[in-house]
Amino acid sequence: MPDTARLYTPAEAGAVSGLKLKAVHNAIDKHIVEPVARARVTPVGKVNRVAPRFLTGEDLVRLRVWRGVGDTLSAERRQRLFVAIAAKPKAKTVKADELLIVDVGEARKQVDRGVRDLEAAEAVVGKDKATLGGEPVFKGTRIPVYGIAAMLEAGATAEELLSGYPKLTERLLELARIWAAAHPRRGRPKSLSDLGLTMKSTRRVTRKSDPPAGRSKPTTSAVG
Repeated sequence: MPDTARLYTPAEAGAVSGLKLKAVHNAIDKHIVEPVARARVTPVGKVNRVAPRFLTGEDLVRLRVWRGVGDTLSAERRQRLFVAIAAKPKAKTVKADELLIVDVGEARKQVDRGVRDLEAAEAVVGKDKATLGGEPVFKGTRIPVYGIAAMLEAGATAEELLSGYPKLTERLLELARIWAAAHPRRGRPKSLSDLGLTMKSTRRVTRKSDPPAGRSKPTTSAVG
């Protein structure tokens, strides 16, 4: 079960539920999930409510269900579904109406796995000003997490990265994706050289999101 005491940022919610960050904000704007304010203590000891959006563990389940049913339900039917889910937190399936039965048990399992993966990613990533100027790295190494995630996104294979970074494992590569999704970098992305990496090789691959007709994007792999 997701941690009901923890609150998640939209980026963390997306990493756990499998939704893009834009889709999470869209779900909030459509009132599919309702964010909550988190208390913040100021230096003088006053408690303020902050505006940034935070979601609960149950919101993550709703997002996962919404990802499955999409916008096929009207707002009224979707609300009835969420009320039914809240009323039966241990039910494997929930009957929203005469025409729809939702496998909530599977949605909860997927969210639970996502939460565990996020916690695992947070446990292996650290920041130290003495290491790459505070750039997030895998603990015990100088390997930048954003750099690994960027190369995976660009099409680098696990074999290529594991060859260049023997300290990494396939599991750590997976956690790099999750951590980067949950903590999107602000501002201009750093180059490989900024991250202390040097180009090892280049090749051209075509990704599913790329247009046809030979307009493939270059992929790079690097070593520190």
